[in-house]
Amino acid sequence: MFRLKIPATPFPAFREKPAGLPRAFVRQYPLMREPESLNLPRYQRQELFTGLGREGQRRLLNARVLLVGLGGRGSWLSEILVRAGVGMLRLVDDDTVDWTNIARQAMYDELDAAEHSPKVISAAECLSRINHNLDVEPIQTRLRENNIATLAEQMDLVLDATNDWASRFLINDYAVKMNVPWVFAGVVRDEGQVMSILPGRTACLRCLYEQPPSAEQQRGARASVLGVLGSAVAVVAALQANEAIKILAGRTEAVNPYLTKLDLWSNQLQQVAVARPDDDACPCCGQRRFDFLEP
Repeated sequence: MFRLKIPATPFPAFREKPAGLPRAFVRQYPLMREPESLNLPRYQRQELFTGLGREGQRRLLNARVLLVGLGGRGSWLSEILVRAGVGMLRLVDDDTVDWTNIARQAMYDELDAAEHSPKVISAAECLSRINHNLDVEPIQTRLRENNIATLAEQMDLVLDATNDWASRFLINDYAVKMNVPWVFAGVVRDEGQVMSILPGRTACLRCLYEQPPSAEQQRGARASVLGVLGSAVAVVAALQANEAIKILAGRTEAVNPYLTKLDLWSNQLQQVAVARPDDDACPCCGQRRFDFLEP
């Protein structure tokens, strides 16, 4: 497991370019200071929005988030949250950047693809240049039942940015057991879905899907098979980030109680009510069985 704490200090003057790339790919890392003399706080425009306000912004700055997955949605999510001022972001992913990522994944560029850079490291470098005052912790590993408790310890929210149903059901088990809110989302082709899960208050993932799709179904539904639009990825990530900001700012009354489904190419949006069963029918939030966390 590779783990690196990105410091709030300037990066080295250069990043060495791989052989064959032009000099233009060498990137400079100056540390820019905010214009304190202008008395313009970084988050002023957000604070002016009455739904958030100064107290909501203060809560964001003190919030801690576990983000699982740094692909399409995860890359957009992390950038939105760091720009919004979420105080601590723990990034978990075991993948590296390749050329197919660049069309739909934020932050990564051609140099990252040429170097096959670990996504968590490239993302952490970029995020620290966007907002060096925050704590960004990249951990290059895959989420499993034997490490989720450590990775999610003291987190206020878990965000699903995976394309792996086993990880989603694992997150759901942990979140329900430990009473930690999380936001589920997925996107393929031009279609996406988002649902906020507040344990004890809303339905959980197993209220919606009792079991993950079969391995064959999952393989057939991947973006590498069906394709995906970068614009759809960005829209779904923005909806997911918006739910995260509501939760972290303590504005849970504004959290969307529905499963949101959208088809961007056909211009369709659907809000699906997902009721929490009253008769303990759900094996997870009802019967308190955590089959994916404690197999």
